[in-house]
Amino acid sequence: MIIEILYEDGDLMVIGKPAGVVINRAETVKSETIQDWAEHKLNLQIAQPNESEQIFFSRAGIVHRLDKETSGALIIAKSVTAFENLQSQFKSRSIQKTYIALTHEKIIVPEGEINVPLSRSSFNRQKFGVSADGKASVTSYKVLSYYQLKDQLYTLVEAYPKTGRTHQIRVHFKHYGHPLVSDSKYTGRKRYKKDLLWCQRLFLHAARIQFAQPTTNKLILVEQSLPVDLQQVLTKLTKI
Repeated sequence: MIIEILYEDGDLMVIGKPAGVVINRAETVKSETIQDWAEHKLNLQIAQPNESEQIFFSRAGIVHRLDKETSGALIIAKSVTAFENLQSQFKSRSIQKTYIALTHEKIIVPEGEINVPLSRSSFNRQKFGVSADGKASVTSYKVLSYYQLKDQLYTLVEAYPKTGRTHQIRVHFKHYGHPLVSDSKYTGRKRYKKDLLWCQRLFLHAARIQFAQPTTNKLILVEQSLPVDLQQVLTKLTKI
């Protein structure tokens, strides 16, 4: 597996996670994971980790997660101290993340906030949905441009999740009436099949992440431009 390192210092690295790669090992996952890659890259070997080291080693320093289908910037800590510091930044919501997504239909309001609670679906444990008794979930967004393909309209947006719920951006935009292009879980079977004719994977990319360097506290901004496959998707559409 070829992984691009977008930023690296003594405490951490930020990699560009490819789409289609799973973050963590599981019995159902047969291919190489980011966890496998990180363990090898950082040479993480310890016979008997103590309690504070256990989570760090069990996650191979991976501080947060991206869905399998999502590409983009992912932080991996090199030490327990850096891992705990970065986790604390995520919990305090001081880390700023920017995603680029392509949604169905034209989002009329150019900037806004989607604030609805989310919980795991009781019908399908692999999916999440809006629920009154769910966890607080907030995503801000800004429209970048509009596109058209035949008689269908699409919106390219920047999304800024203020919380970090699983599938948050995907569920929020579906609830808003604008599911993401080629989202196998939330777009709907018929629409998803049509999407695949011109966009082979979920159009969601973690483009930027800003955080405080664990040792110096200096703000670090790491960016990864839209991958070639998603750039090519946009060339198939007409900008309006």
